[in-house]
Amino acid sequence: METGSRNVLKPMDSEQLREYGHRMVDFIADYYKTIESFPVLSQVQPGYLHNLLPDSAPDHPETVEQVLDDVKTKILPGVTHWQSPNFFAYYPSNSSVAGFLGEMLSAGLGIVGFSWVTSPAATELEMIVLDWLAKLLNLPNQFLSKGKGGGVIQGSASEAVLVVMIAARDKVLRRVGKNSLGKLVVYSSDQTHSALQKACQIAGIHPENCRVLKADSSTNYALRPELLQEAVSRDLEAGLIPFFLCGNVGTTSSTAVDPLGALGKIAKSNEMWFHVDAAYAGSACICPEYRKYIDGVETADSFNMNAHKWFLTNFDCSLLWVKDQYALTEALSTNPEFLKNKASQADLVVDYKDWQIPLGRRFRSLKLWMVLRLYGAETLKNYIRNHIKLAKDLEQLVSQDPNFEVITPRIFALVCFRMVPTDDNDEKKCNRRNLELLEAVNSSGKLFISHTALSGKIVLRCAIGAPLTEEKHVKETWKVIQEKASYLLPK
Repeated sequence: METGSRNVLKPMDSEQLREYGHRMVDFIADYYKTIESFPVLSQVQPGYLHNLLPDSAPDHPETVEQVLDDVKTKILPGVTHWQSPNFFAYYPSNSSVAGFLGEMLSAGLGIVGFSWVTSPAATELEMIVLDWLAKLLNLPNQFLSKGKGGGVIQGSASEAVLVVMIAARDKVLRRVGKNSLGKLVVYSSDQTHSALQKACQIAGIHPENCRVLKADSSTNYALRPELLQEAVSRDLEAGLIPFFLCGNVGTTSSTAVDPLGALGKIAKSNEMWFHVDAAYAGSACICPEYRKYIDGVETADSFNMNAHKWFLTNFDCSLLWVKDQYALTEALSTNPEFLKNKASQADLVVDYKDWQIPLGRRFRSLKLWMVLRLYGAETLKNYIRNHIKLAKDLEQLVSQDPNFEVITPRIFALVCFRMVPTDDNDEKKCNRRNLELLEAVNSSGKLFISHTALSGKIVLRCAIGAPLTEEKHVKETWKVIQEKASYLLPK
């Protein structure tokens, strides 16, 4: 017994936490100090790590020094550095000191806040902070927690659209009968994120009932209301049931902004749930000059933005507001005996387990609260404005080079551009050349951009939004792109 007691693990020793915690903070701080020395896009080959790590777990403890040494030599080479000032691919995934502190505190408290009773502060802080954000966005009062609506933190925009689609599905089936599932129809533009397609698959919506409506350059890839109305009318004539519409504010490919007010009127007149996906661009709408891009949100049933994209809040932190919280709880509520408690049974509190797919949930509101308190709204607005200014500068640089063209007007901090076709105007050849440029730029390790396709054209995307990005990084990025392009131009 004595031998056994000497080997009992004490996994939460406060002094060890203090010692190891300091080392880890130093390690992370040093990483950020030297982040520009790493290739932005990892240059390793698939399966590289299997050759570097043992086949089985260690039987005996190793030191923190050994583990951190392996992070340096084996893990970091396989990391694509999303926080690099030269990361311009996809959309940003912001981190910050405030976000770190909130994440650290959340991990330290170690709560699982699925219901109010499991940690009242976790539920109530989330309600308060989501109300703060709703007010910064000037969302309608119906989205605030003081009424029937409210906000909740999801893991991603994919989760957000899934839960509201399930709520919308069950709401309409209560009206028309559960046997009508095969008649339900979903509408969106072809610029909508693929998360909607996955939500349809999970929610049981037949693929033939997903209306993906074509958007083009004539509207800067926004969904045309008349196209939606035509599709809805055809489906009604065919005996189908329109039930869900997804509108966009800042699409992934080109930051297209759908006309929310006009779309919302069509949704309302046909008793459809109207969801607005502003995962990326929603953050910018706290700035008064960009709030106009969510005009019409008053017609929506739900609204989503990702604080982990452009709001200095570490992943994951996706914010979802609904006008009718009971639509969520009617669809997602579970109440087994082992979870019952007085506060919940008396309907005095919010239990966020009934607003999401999983049961368990982390104390994610802490990091958002930290960001808002340590930086303040005005600082956050200026942070976003700076990125938009840098994007304007890049857009101007692209426009001044006759070998390139801007494909869609820049709205926020994404610049969509490409090398122009040569004299023969061969679009296939032009597409190949732009993909070659993409490969050359990214394999250099100096920066990382991504691409998309718009109207059959391969388009390069440069999304400015990393916390460390400054003017010098944007200028250097453009120099690298021009240099790599020079080798691909006809001689």
